[in-house]
Amino acid sequence: MRMRTVVSLLTLALLYLIPASAQEPKAGKNANPGVNPVRLMDRQEVRVTRVEIQPGAVRSVHQHDDVRFHLFIPLAGKIELTIGSAKPVEAMVGQSYFMEKGTPHGFRNTGSTLAMVMEVFVKDGATVAQNAR
Repeated sequence: MRMRTVVSLLTLALLYLIPASAQEPKAGKNANPGVNPVRLMDRQEVRVTRVEIQPGAVRSVHQHDDVRFHLFIPLAGKIELTIGSAKPVEAMVGQSYFMEKGTPHGFRNTGSTLAMVMEVFVKDGATVAQNAR
């Protein structure tokens, strides 16, 4: 289990280093000023997005109905995350937050510097690898 976690973190670190110049978001798609999603991968089974959040910027409450679940992983900055009807929490850098399909959530940068988040979405219809014993 720990090896899987290490591999996942290394994979995310490599994705973080991929230059975003050829992966600009489409014009008109950003309804939340100061929140810039950069799609790093979009395959049949998984989508990976790095989100850059300017100081004070807010990603309004939304949900993803096109995925089975997704992971919200803060990479830098000070981020307040609200999941469902739970009280907002300070999302800790390096911690993973799990959300099922259709879970309302939103976030905001409460710090004075750029914040960054990695989101990994496992899409509907994706197969889940079985643990080998």
